[in-house]
Amino acid sequence: MDFDEKPSFVLGGNAMMVKLSRFSWSPLILIILLALLSFQITSKAVYPVKIAFTSSTSKDDITADSRTCVGFFGELPERKAVISIRDFGGVGDGKTSNTEAFRKAMRYVQRFGERGGAQLNVPEGRWVTGSFNLTSNFTLFLEEGAVILGSQDPKEWPIIEPLPSYGRGRERLGGRHISLIHGDGLTNVVITGNNGTIDGQGKMWWELWWNRTLEHTRGHLVELMNSQDILISNLTFLNSPFWTIHPIYCSNLVVKDMTILAPLNAPNTDGIDPDSSTNVCIEDCYIESGDDLVAVKSGWDQYGIKMARPSSNIIIRRVSGTTPTCSGVGIGSEMSGGVHNVTIEDLHVWDSAAGVRIKTDKGRGGYIANITISNITMERVKIPIRFSSGSNDHPDERWDPKAVPVVKGVSISNVVSFNSTKAPVLQGIEDAPFDGICMKNIRLLGVVSSPSWRCEFVSGFADDVFPAPCPQLQMDISSSRCSYS
Repeated sequence: MDFDEKPSFVLGGNAMMVKLSRFSWSPLILIILLALLSFQITSKAVYPVKIAFTSSTSKDDITADSRTCVGFFGELPERKAVISIRDFGGVGDGKTSNTEAFRKAMRYVQRFGERGGAQLNVPEGRWVTGSFNLTSNFTLFLEEGAVILGSQDPKEWPIIEPLPSYGRGRERLGGRHISLIHGDGLTNVVITGNNGTIDGQGKMWWELWWNRTLEHTRGHLVELMNSQDILISNLTFLNSPFWTIHPIYCSNLVVKDMTILAPLNAPNTDGIDPDSSTNVCIEDCYIESGDDLVAVKSGWDQYGIKMARPSSNIIIRRVSGTTPTCSGVGIGSEMSGGVHNVTIEDLHVWDSAAGVRIKTDKGRGGYIANITISNITMERVKIPIRFSSGSNDHPDERWDPKAVPVVKGVSISNVVSFNSTKAPVLQGIEDAPFDGICMKNIRLLGVVSSPSWRCEFVSGFADDVFPAPCPQLQMDISSSRCSYS
């Protein structure tokens, strides 16, 4: 095909449609679930996704009784041009480099950004590639049996500038490796498929970390920056070098029906880390990793404070998985731009270090406020609920020890934990105690080694909690400062 000529692509066609169906996850909550995307395949091409986004979503929208991500969506036309990576010389033999094929394809589809958008199909096969950048009004679709493999050549993961809210690479000074799949300043992006796979082949990067020979911060599997109207769904992500999905400075983002896997000893392989982003919905995902399954972030110390870009209006629900070293859902520790209006519900975590965790420290500044956590089931989790400080992890010597975070308004209810090792640990900061910590209907069963709660520099309220909470939480539950879902 001559890619300077007028293309002859499959046009129109039946598109994936978003449907609503009712789904009962728990006797405590009736949830309307955004149904699984359906799709149609012909011998020529996979038809484009028909997904909808809306540019404005309020806190009321995402916490309405419907409990559905539909509040994030509005109409979007289907993609008009559908092409295959094979059209650009791609070879799916698991050996041939397809870096130039993917980059050439992305350059080509940019011309359709204002002409109905484009979809790039990745057929069955094993497609080795280095990093490539997405474009707006675009769908990346992995067909059944398609596997994108991250290149084992570090030069194919170029060095880019550090994030302004971090001031440097998260692991090393200076720049950082770009993610395998990257985008900056985009609108209307869909990464989906028929349960295809993106495998970062991260072992090479983990060994550089373990051997202390890493020169620049590792790249993510997928990172989207300064972007809006994003859907990531119905795929399996494997073996990310670093954090797996990292949306930063983004809005109107949905991650759903994903499987994310990494060896349980793979360092810093967080599943999904929304960072300084707003209007985010993460639902129906299964995650095994060497770090937090989900971590909400918003910048690092003085750099995050200066940028002041919070993470807000976030829903995390029906996430399940295991992590032996970290938590099911964490907030922080990089939270210097602020985190507020976060709903975490219907979480199932097992064989993990913590169930839910809030992490911060002196020097972070910022705030964590209006956090609602409910309907959590845990099995063999070491510390089911943990608030911690004192990580002593700062970007450089210019961090301000007087910049203390404000943590206020954390509601935790309807929790059951089986065979936990220790009771909750709630450690605030001496100069900035955590206030308004409210707990109700919590059962921590099988706690043997340390049944007593450990609390310092916290205050709040508790009702119907076993084992009995610390005195700091045994105040009058009738206070209007607590409300439960």
